[in-house]
Amino acid sequence: MTRQRLMMAALLITAIGVFFLSGAHQWFTLETLKTYQSDFQTAFNQYPWQVAGAFFAVYVVMTALSLPGATLLTLLGGALFGLGWGLLIISFASTLGATLAFLLSRFLFRNPIEKRFPRQFAAVNRGVERDGALYLFTLRLVPVFPFFMINLVMGLTRIKTVTFYWVSQVAMLPGTAIYVNAGGQLGDLESLGGILSPTLIASFLLLAIFPGSPGALCCWCSSARHIKVLPDPHTLTTTLW
Repeated sequence: MTRQRLMMAALLITAIGVFFLSGAHQWFTLETLKTYQSDFQTAFNQYPWQVAGAFFAVYVVMTALSLPGATLLTLLGGALFGLGWGLLIISFASTLGATLAFLLSRFLFRNPIEKRFPRQFAAVNRGVERDGALYLFTLRLVPVFPFFMINLVMGLTRIKTVTFYWVSQVAMLPGTAIYVNAGGQLGDLESLGGILSPTLIASFLLLAIFPGSPGALCCWCSSARHIKVLPDPHTLTTTLW
C-alpha cells in the first residue's frame, strides 16, 4: 500500500474510532430520536436553512465513513422536513455519501485486491462491464443487502463512478421514500422492524427482477404514497443502516 493510501486509511480509522470512543453512536437509537424530536423540531423552526445544511453534511459524512445510523437519520429527516423536502435532501445526501464511500473503497483497496486475485476480478469486471448498471440496480432495491456493504464492494469493481451515482440515486428512491414517510410517524414507531412489511419486501424483489414490469411500476408509485407503519415487531427487520 502506498504512502497516500496508508495516510488515508489512518485518517479513516481515526475518524471511526473517535465516533465510537466519544459515545456519539449512542445518540443513534430510535429512543433517543423520539426523546429529542421536539428539540430538533424547535431548532429547525428557528433556523431552517442551518439545520437542513447541518443535517445534509452529517448524513453525507456518516454515509461516506460507513457509520451506523443512516436509517435513523432518514426517519429524523422525514419528521423534520416532511415527505417532499425530506426525500429531496436525503436522496442526494445518501447518494453523495455512498459515492464517497465507493471512491474511498476504490482508492484504498481495489488495486491491492486485484493484484492478489487477478483471475477472479477479471471475470467480475467483465460481468460489471456488461451488466454493471442492472446488477447495482438490483442490489440497491433488495432491502436485505446492507447499504454500506454495497458501496464498499462496488468500489472494488471497475464500474464507472457516474454509473454508480445515477443508478444509486434512482434505485434508492423507493426505499428512501418509505423511510422518510415513516419519519412522519416517528413518535408512533416501536421498532425499525415495523417499517418494512413482507409485502413491501416482495414488491422490491419484483421491481429488482422485472424492472420494466407493470408490478414494478406499481411499486414505484406506491412507495411514494402514504404508507402506514406497521407497529408489530414480528415483521422483518431491515439490515440496512
